[in-house]
Amino acid sequence: MQFPESWLRAFCNPPLSTRQLADTLTMAGLEVEELQPVAPPFDKVVVGEIKAAEQHPNADRLRVCQVDAGQGGALLQIVCGAPNARVGIKVPVALVGAELPPGDDGKPFAIKAAKLRGVDSAGMLCSARELKLSEDHGGLLELSADAPVGQNIREHLRLDDTLFTLKLTPNLAHCLSVYGIARELSALTGAPLQTPSFPAVPVTLPADDRLAVKVSAPDLCGRFSGRIVRGVNTKAQTPAWMVERLARCGQRSVSPLVDISNYVMFELGRPSHIFDFDKIHGGLDVRWGQPGEQLKLLNGNTITVDEKVGVIADGVQVESLAGIMGGDATAVSDDTSNVFVEAAFWWPQAVAGRSRRYNFSTDAGHRFERGVDPSTTVEHIERITQLIIDICGGQAGPMDDQVVNVPQAKPVTLRAARAAKVIGMPVSVQQCADALQRLGLSVSVAGDVVTVTPPPFRFDLTLEEDLIEEVARVIGYEQLPTTPPLAPITAKIRPEAKRGPFAVRRQIAQLGYQETINFSFVEERWEHELAGNADPIKLLNPIASQMNVMRSSLAGSLVHVLRFNLARKAERVRVFELGRVFSKDASVPDSDTSVAGFAQPMRVAGLAYGDVGPLQWSSEAARKVDFFDVKADVQALLAPRRATFEPATHPAMHPGRCARVLIDSQAIGFVGELHPKWRQAYELPQAPVLFELALDAVLARDVPVAQPVARHQAVERDIALVVTESVTHAALMQAIDSAATGGVLRQATLFDVYRPKAGQDNAAVAVGEKSLAVRLVFNKMDATLTEEEIDAAVSAVLAATHERLGARLRA
Repeated sequence: MQFPESWLRAFCNPPLSTRQLADTLTMAGLEVEELQPVAPPFDKVVVGEIKAAEQHPNADRLRVCQVDAGQGGALLQIVCGAPNARVGIKVPVALVGAELPPGDDGKPFAIKAAKLRGVDSAGMLCSARELKLSEDHGGLLELSADAPVGQNIREHLRLDDTLFTLKLTPNLAHCLSVYGIARELSALTGAPLQTPSFPAVPVTLPADDRLAVKVSAPDLCGRFSGRIVRGVNTKAQTPAWMVERLARCGQRSVSPLVDISNYVMFELGRPSHIFDFDKIHGGLDVRWGQPGEQLKLLNGNTITVDEKVGVIADGVQVESLAGIMGGDATAVSDDTSNVFVEAAFWWPQAVAGRSRRYNFSTDAGHRFERGVDPSTTVEHIERITQLIIDICGGQAGPMDDQVVNVPQAKPVTLRAARAAKVIGMPVSVQQCADALQRLGLSVSVAGDVVTVTPPPFRFDLTLEEDLIEEVARVIGYEQLPTTPPLAPITAKIRPEAKRGPFAVRRQIAQLGYQETINFSFVEERWEHELAGNADPIKLLNPIASQMNVMRSSLAGSLVHVLRFNLARKAERVRVFELGRVFSKDASVPDSDTSVAGFAQPMRVAGLAYGDVGPLQWSSEAARKVDFFDVKADVQALLAPRRATFEPATHPAMHPGRCARVLIDSQAIGFVGELHPKWRQAYELPQAPVLFELALDAVLARDVPVAQPVARHQAVERDIALVVTESVTHAALMQAIDSAATGGVLRQATLFDVYRPKAGQDNAAVAVGEKSLAVRLVFNKMDATLTEEEIDAAVSAVLAATHERLGARLRA
């Protein structure tokens, strides 16, 4: 929330500097995120009035102006090129010697006496952009007609002000207004609070001049107040002071009625809505929407509502999205003369999340979903009505106030002993009571217990811990003593047989992948298509309508990142993520680190797309990444542990190019190419290759053991084994490893695969068979191998492969 310091001090003005004021708010939980001056430093700029303006004799776009700048009656001759330089207007005048804010070159702009096309010019007439007040460079900044000539422009426009930007947590909804913040500041500093008064506006319309309003949904709207105001002039001009305050709250001026509504929202925290009364058909009905009903909003969007969305409807159509935004059909315009002013209490749970369903947010919805005081609707309508009459004129009708279902305050108790234990410093009952009373809470004390009845504007006080937090805020977090921990601090040492997640990240990065971090909530479509999860965990209040389920796989997030990069002309993508996934599992108990019924394991996943290597000069032809490239990355990631791979199926992967990854016969994940149908559905020019592994298995590693280096030359033997087409590489390696070679076999590597061509006669390899050429490496640590030992080891390998696979030595 943004607001000017001067507005805050109009309600509460403690003897603190701007920085001290910001620190006080921050230490009380109202974090001041930014302090920004309204205008940069400059001097010798005053209010001036153009007395004469003539065409420059030597330039079509310049005018020679005679300006009264309050310099003892003498007029200044200033050459100006602004299109709106004309007689009678008052504008900022930079006198000779003035220094304006730095321009694009970063240097202050000094004003000197000069000649422009042969005509003397003693100063400069300024636009808002030249003073760095806004980006408007369409002409001179025109000041009000009553601006005193010669007055310093900083004083006239109140530029020695500071903009506060607060970052408020959801429980501080009562601080979403300047008055709300002032109320907190008064409690924190003891400075008096200027409480606004709301005198009733004289009713000049007949007593029966009312709009019929029916509240059909008490669980949506607890109180609805409103009145008719006739004969307003919507073409009136919003006062400069209101435009200024709105601008300094980050809100541009729109029209008088809209500005008044916005002003009261920033001032008092009360969102309201002003209808064009003549566009309402019959009365209003406050109810839940009906499936299929449509509403065109003030922002131009047309939405479809249902029974979970609150609306205000008239006799013909839906007119407003309850507590969020008004409709276009009853919006005020320059032709409006009669209005209906509405202020209501909307139940927070009836508004929460509705804006995100339609992918937009509003200041009104932001406040109502956190809770707005239901007790002041009438007083705030009186304030709005008075502003309308003062600015736009008109006659006020009788107030219509329906109190249907407002929250009932429930007392909350606080034990002083408990507060002292939680806060970490001694606090007495009286200290607790005083702190809570300063916040405007109704307090009673009985022994060691303080009982508080929360006021209507505090929706966050429901537990004892809430009151303890308020006591700590008012006493001051800076008052907490520095107390060393009583329990011993013992470093948690990682087992030697396990590495840390950061080491895994570094290793994957060394393989050429870049880390990406994604939300744990994803599109439901990803879960159905890429994870095969028919029953994902759904979010009750998603941050966006499409991100409504928790992910059970990292694949969807990586494919989304790939598409994002491809849309920005990336040709080669290597990304990985190390994150948590979520699935339903009834076997998971409730504990300090788990939630009953939900499994939350950590996974590591990667995706490779495009060429195998980056663009470079090479004698080798470029080729696209394939299954075996990513399989090699997985093997490197798991080394020195040896992984095995077996054909498998996965919802996200190509049925013929997917493998299950196993370590010690335990499945730890998958690696494979994206399924062709998902490649087509996600409009990918090439199929990426993905892997996803259980992080616990990746973190585990064998404890290094020192081994002597062989002092004797290794011996290599090549054999070609004929097997059936169904025999896999993994099965062959397992058979060779099982051979009784006496421990001399060091390595077995497949280096060639031969299949006879169709119609080709080959006595050694028949159709339906293949020849696998394997290089065997033998070595002995204590002696040189003899030919007899080598032959015996080769025979053992042949025997093992024949027994397990039916393999025979190729002739």
